[in-house]
Amino acid sequence: MRERVVLKWGGGLITEKHALKTVRTEVLDHLAEQIESCIQNGVDVILVHGAGSFGHLRAKEHRLHEGKLPEADINGSMTQEEAVEAVRNDMLELNAHVMQALTRCDISAVTLSPHQWARNTGAGFDGDLALFEQAPQGIVMVSHGDVVDCDEPRRFGILSGDDLVVRLATEIPGVKRLVFAMGGVDGVLADPPQPNVEDVLLPTLRKTDLFTGEHAVEMDVTGGIGLKVERGFQVTARGIEVLLVNGEKDRRVADACMGKEVVGTRLLA
Repeated sequence: MRERVVLKWGGGLITEKHALKTVRTEVLDHLAEQIESCIQNGVDVILVHGAGSFGHLRAKEHRLHEGKLPEADINGSMTQEEAVEAVRNDMLELNAHVMQALTRCDISAVTLSPHQWARNTGAGFDGDLALFEQAPQGIVMVSHGDVVDCDEPRRFGILSGDDLVVRLATEIPGVKRLVFAMGGVDGVLADPPQPNVEDVLLPTLRKTDLFTGEHAVEMDVTGGIGLKVERGFQVTARGIEVLLVNGEKDRRVADACMGKEVVGTRLLA
């Protein structure tokens, strides 16, 4: 049986996170080439990508992560319901860029957008993973962070890609590792990056270890590096490797996916 890996491309890696709906095409192409390498080396990939500037900015403005709110509490340019549809469309637009990058590498891929098959939020969201499990070898199944329907009274909410990967990594047979590919950092740092201060990378991390994560609270509607680490430890508890690596560095994502030694952070159960 071929190995499987769940790979998360961070939204801040594949988009210019502070510029509305701006894709980093060269980064996408480089990442797609590494998936092609994985497939050629007998490792099948389930890909989840974040939202970056295609989701967070508008979702934050309309407070979609809080669920349905009284209209008097919303100061945005549209209703929350209109914003839900707008963010979903934005995510489909970003996903189209992802799929085009995969196609340029002759990778066969299928997207399953969460608002079409998932409900509720958090790592315990409701949704059948059968189509991911049944994918033929060499076919990349793709999903992404999204606005999904929720039970009353919330009505809708943000299902983070970091929540998606927990169930995909722990419930799909054959998954050996979960890899978070991030932008701008080599892994989990002891402290957030600072100008003229050398980063201190934590090559391994246990639940009891302390670190100070950076979280762009002014725009991010998920949990930043803290959520990745928290969800990663849920996965390591099931005996699956979890690594956080820099997606901008040559070959690091492919090497991590194939189980090779790589610069980054490995979570330890």
